[in-house]
Amino acid sequence: MHLQSLATGAAALVEDGKGILAADETAGTLTKRFEQLKITSTPETRRDYRELLFTAPGASKFISGAIMYDETIHQLATSGKKLVDALCDQGIIPGIKVDTGAKPLAGFQEETITEGLDGLRERLQRYREIGARFAKWRAVIRIGDHLPSEHCINANAHALGRYAALCQEQDIVPIVEPEVLMDGAHTIERCNTVTGRMLQAVFNELYQQGVSLEGMLLKPNMVVPGNNCPRKASVTEVAETTLECLLRHVPAAVPGIVFLSGGQSDVVATAHLDAINKLARSKPWKISFSYGRALQDMALATWLGNNQNCNAAQQAYLNRAKCNAAASVGKYTEALEKEGSRGIAGTHRSEREDD
Repeated sequence: MHLQSLATGAAALVEDGKGILAADETAGTLTKRFEQLKITSTPETRRDYRELLFTAPGASKFISGAIMYDETIHQLATSGKKLVDALCDQGIIPGIKVDTGAKPLAGFQEETITEGLDGLRERLQRYREIGARFAKWRAVIRIGDHLPSEHCINANAHALGRYAALCQEQDIVPIVEPEVLMDGAHTIERCNTVTGRMLQAVFNELYQQGVSLEGMLLKPNMVVPGNNCPRKASVTEVAETTLECLLRHVPAAVPGIVFLSGGQSDVVATAHLDAINKLARSKPWKISFSYGRALQDMALATWLGNNQNCNAAQQAYLNRAKCNAAASVGKYTEALEKEGSRGIAGTHRSEREDD
């Protein structure tokens, strides 16, 4: 195993003041987001959108790596350059989503198992040749009256362990993503319990399968109440409960934790990340972000499929990335948020005047 290379790669992804752009939506998922904004979805428009994110000037000040989808990693930019190379030219590490999605778990209604292990070794070899240096696999855990079952937790943890071991065999840093969904009416206490069970099962499997913890990253959910829970949680409560859960279940050898946003709004996801980093308790790992929609929503709504809006969309993305980068070191402020909003408004005004 490439232990030193893996440890170096994992550390680079959680460099101080930087996080990861999750631009790994499947073609189907991105098409749904495009359709909500009346954007035509084709391989070319999806390429144009990813390209504006990957080539945003100065993004490497805030973004260490970008996770791609299979379609994207094979695409060329409008200049004819590979999109992988466009990221590398920016100083951003290319990554790849390698699971093939959550499918129904046989015999367990309402639960899923993430698939994609068949042929994974060979796919990882090809992705590394193309330029990918890290990968991501997402497991999905749903909370319900009688969910999740122990079988669902253990099956998904086992798959995450096998995926991580295969990645490290190919000198690819695995991002391990066990997501406990925020869909439902469950309390923050229930989320805490389920998240803890899942994390414990995941690290048991990683240990059993010989995964080097120093050469991986964890991408968990924050501990939050369900989106239909009548009792909301304050930013401070989310921060304290999340950190407590991580300290109980995540070994200190892991170099970094990069949160998913999990359906939180962009500003709320930033505020929670900042609050966790501001807590006085000792934290043995770097704590940062690997956000998808919480980094992209404003950029996509600004672009709207019109490449004349690229500059404004890039500015919206950079402003969000800057806020999250500040939150990853506990230095996010309302002033920073307002500064970004003014910048976007100013860009929109100038573009309308040009039209």
